Amino acid sequence: MSREDELRDILDETATEIAKLDGNPRTWLTWMIYLLGQLELKATDVNPSYQQTYKEMLKALQDAIRTYLTTGSW
Repeated sequence: MSREDELRDILDETATEIAKLDGNPRTWLTWMIYLLGQLELKATDVNPSYQQTYKEMLKALQDAIRTYLTTGSW
């Protein structure tokens, strides 16, 4: 199994656990923000100059969300 497959499995399990904790998607926002905050910390721990790269990733995520809201698919 590749590292990407392992990570995908971990994320699938995490999504399942969050949904079990509370089935209302509105409450998941807190966990999404927490995850993004943790990812930012990890990125800047590796290299402080990744702060700008992280912000670029957030802009790309914003675009992906906008596209999802328009088209209904990721």
